[in-house]
Amino acid sequence: MAYATYEDVETRLGVTFTETEQGICNSLLDLAAAEIDSYTTNTATDEIKKIVSVESVARAMNVASDVPMGASQGSMSALGYSQSWTMPTGGSVGSVYLSKAEKKLLGIGNAIGASNPLSFITRELV
Repeated sequence: MAYATYEDVETRLGVTFTETEQGICNSLLDLAAAEIDSYTTNTATDEIKKIVSVESVARAMNVASDVPMGASQGSMSALGYSQSWTMPTGGSVGSVYLSKAEKKLLGIGNAIGASNPLSFITRELV
């Protein structure tokens, strides 16, 4: 179940999608909902989930055409005919991913913790 509509994304980007783009946007909104649901917390309201959906899909729909799908970094040169792209496993151009700020909105912050793998060993008095 998507938390936003393609009209919400159109409003965010200030554009009007073609029928094909509407279909792509709806698919990305479903993907964003699955991504959000994987981080579900009791603190995230439907309004927050809508905001995060719109932002993540707007980021994916607002890509430059000269950047390959999936690239997170790139460089170009002229006369030396050089071109380089980095293809990561995480968030990248044209993909739906949740940023650190969006995860915080959903109630998932940086958790710091520790565990002791030797906690089963007890110290006996000598």
